Amino acid sequence: MTPLPPVQLTHLPAGGPAIAIHGGAGVDPASLPSVQSAAATAALEAAVRAGRAILDDGGAALDAVCASVRVLEDSECFNAGRGAALTIEGTAELDACVMAGDSRSGAVTCASGPRNPVMAARAVMERSDHVLMAMPSLALLEQWGLELVTPDYYVTEARRRMLEETSSFLEYRHGTVGAVARDASGLVAAATSTGGITAQLPGRVGDTPLVGCGTWADDATVAVSCTGQGELFVRGAVAHEIHARLRWGGQGLATAVRETIDELVGARGADGGLVAVTPAGEVVLAFNSPGMYRGYDVGAGAVTAIA
Repeated sequence: MTPLPPVQLTHLPAGGPAIAIHGGAGVDPASLPSVQSAAATAALEAAVRAGRAILDDGGAALDAVCASVRVLEDSECFNAGRGAALTIEGTAELDACVMAGDSRSGAVTCASGPRNPVMAARAVMERSDHVLMAMPSLALLEQWGLELVTPDYYVTEARRRMLEETSSFLEYRHGTVGAVARDASGLVAAATSTGGITAQLPGRVGDTPLVGCGTWADDATVAVSCTGQGELFVRGAVAHEIHARLRWGGQGLATAVRETIDELVGARGADGGLVAVTPAGEVVLAFNSPGMYRGYDVGAGAVTAIA
């Protein structure tokens, strides 16, 4: 087994309202074309600004994370919404989840139709009595007032090439997007969105839409959004594990994140990352891959990075 890079971790102390985002772990910054790097950085900055603007206006953490994720879904640079990974049959199946710190949550899996899957997930939370819906119908999405698109909207030439070139389900396995936020009231929320993994079987479900695996929020502990090889994040219930380490293990946020990635992801031969924020405004961005698209704003302006 090839040794994985050590966990790289950015830790920002507690403060006021905060937003942190990711556009997927696993990217190799050294091999990233400058044009692609610039486009991704611009999208990350726009996403951070979109979430921060809501927080600065006194808005809710849930509104902030949805605003940030929508920007990332609309960008072809990431594996979510427009530019999502394609199944072995060349189709896009979208997963998304939102969770507020009061335990309200909603998710969709294998969805096709919503321009912004994160808003479909939010609609499940706010417009139904359910938490997770598979393949929500276009009629229902339209009834909920969502903007709809045709299946070819999600497909880009770059994703077609990746599908044609890959010989392994795990070769192109990254790109999930997500956000966490803490608002002025000290409430937290998380949102995550993905197209899955290039060349996955139709119907495959990863960690993103599963509460506690790729997405978690609790106003008493932490909000988490994950990215990486979803199967490992499902087996380890990674997002909830961080919450558990804080609530019952008494660990600090940085220690909980580092040890969780080491033990439940890295030690099992996988890579990935996550962003997390506590109700006190403490922020961590961490990954054990060569790079992760990421950004944050804790009140001093947007900061983004890839390496």
